[in-house]
Amino acid sequence: MTDITGQMGPNFIRNIVDEELAAKKHETVITRFPPEPNGYLHIGHAKSICLNFGLAAHYNGRCHLRFDDTNPVKEEQEYIDAIKADLQWLGFDWGEHEYYASDYFETLYGYAERLIEKGLAYVCELTAEQTREYRGTLTEPGKPSPYRERPVTENLDLLRRMRAGEFEDGSRVLRAKIDMASPNLNLRDPVLYRILHAPHHRTGDAWNIYPMYDFAHGQSDSIEGITHSICTLEFEDHRPLYDWFCEAIGIYHPRQIEFARLNLTYTVMSKRRLLELVTEGHVNGWDDPRMPTLSGMRRRGFTAQAVRTFCDRIGVGKSDSVIDMSVFEDCVREDLDGKTPRAMGVLRPLKVTITNYPKDQEEEFVAPCHPKQPEMGTRTIPFCREIYVDRDDFMEDPPKKFFRLGPGREVRLRYGYIIRCDEVIKDATGDVVELRCSYDPETGGGTLPEGRKKVKGIIHWVSARHGLPVEVRVYDRLFNAANPSGDKQTDYRDHLNPESLEILSDCLVEPSLADAQPGTAFQFERLGYFCVDAATTADRTVFNRVVTLRDTWAKLSGQ
Repeated sequence: MTDITGQMGPNFIRNIVDEELAAKKHETVITRFPPEPNGYLHIGHAKSICLNFGLAAHYNGRCHLRFDDTNPVKEEQEYIDAIKADLQWLGFDWGEHEYYASDYFETLYGYAERLIEKGLAYVCELTAEQTREYRGTLTEPGKPSPYRERPVTENLDLLRRMRAGEFEDGSRVLRAKIDMASPNLNLRDPVLYRILHAPHHRTGDAWNIYPMYDFAHGQSDSIEGITHSICTLEFEDHRPLYDWFCEAIGIYHPRQIEFARLNLTYTVMSKRRLLELVTEGHVNGWDDPRMPTLSGMRRRGFTAQAVRTFCDRIGVGKSDSVIDMSVFEDCVREDLDGKTPRAMGVLRPLKVTITNYPKDQEEEFVAPCHPKQPEMGTRTIPFCREIYVDRDDFMEDPPKKFFRLGPGREVRLRYGYIIRCDEVIKDATGDVVELRCSYDPETGGGTLPEGRKKVKGIIHWVSARHGLPVEVRVYDRLFNAANPSGDKQTDYRDHLNPESLEILSDCLVEPSLADAQPGTAFQFERLGYFCVDAATTADRTVFNRVVTLRDTWAKLSGQ
């Protein structure tokens, strides 16, 4: 695993921990990351992961991985496996401290009976609709359930019969008896247990009732001896309930601290909406490279280091904010730039015939694998009479500041000769299908003899005889709107970008990439960073565009 000690910068949570350690409140800092196994992790979770594991590493403590598996209807082993794979990819290790809320089902049930015995919980038979009506509003207090004053013995009997499976789903719940007039709606007799006749992925059919998140979360923290329960801001209103449970049950009381969650432009962070994108076929699975999921980012070619750098760069605060996607993409570029070998690829090929180059002649140019990392070595690039260039590097009627190919114009081939466009060949429909050029044999191998007129344009190319055919998937933002969920008048799906994926099937790359393995990234010179996709087979190599060389989204969207 990657050593992540010290990768978390100073923040208000560290200040709190420093004060508590100075006061000898804790011997060891113990945090936890508690995902629900009902979907794949996304970039928003990465902030919590880096914070919890980074905090523990900074203080030489430990961070637990605990799955909040309290809703068997939505949970799957697939999600558990994916979450663990994502954490390992990010470089974090929980060691032997892998836990599940289901590990504590019997203990939690015992806590529920203890609350009943103290007169602090009761079995309620109101319907879900009636419960909402009795709860009141933000401006009006709730009113007590008619079952609120049931005797302790009756409540215990009903809870045990609920556990035994005697009653139907939704017919009864166990509620805490707190304060129906509290200004905090979470304290208005919240539900602790609901009846759910569903098999659990770990406990099978052993249980017919399952604890609610608010009841399981704090008590699980207590059981594990968590010192700092770090949550996002939406749980701030739940903290009084977290505290009430620990005090009412009479168990060890961890400290809950809230921080601002990560929000990114041009995407959605709700697991419910991400699941809709998957199930409705708007994307090709949870690991679609357009998704903000960690598995999708990994497949696209984003690096774990870039994710950790991004989380460190945006910091930890108490106010919600929205971070522009370009900030994250800059972190990706910074990380890939220093360690990614270079290559040349042509995405939209246009044939070029060099008419004064011998038909059967071939030669090789030597180029560095990285311009600033000589230890990466060199690569050889074959050259022959026929090559391909990118169609975007030619204009029949170029503007003044277009320094690439045009009729009568000269450019240098990257690492090769200077060529001049002498003739433009078109098909019957008028489309340009070939350029016939001539080369200057005195300008090859990257040299430029003294006295020769210099050219401003340098373009990439691939030998027609030696180039490897590949498929390239060009990804863009999944949504056209910076905040797809911000307009309550429209559905977030109305903002899906129809051009978020372009598949180019006739691309060519230089032969040095013949043995490139899935997950390997390259910089295609002048084009951006590309990564070999997991869909690559022996017969077809697929590259994903990770990110362009610079941010062009603002310009393209007219911002």
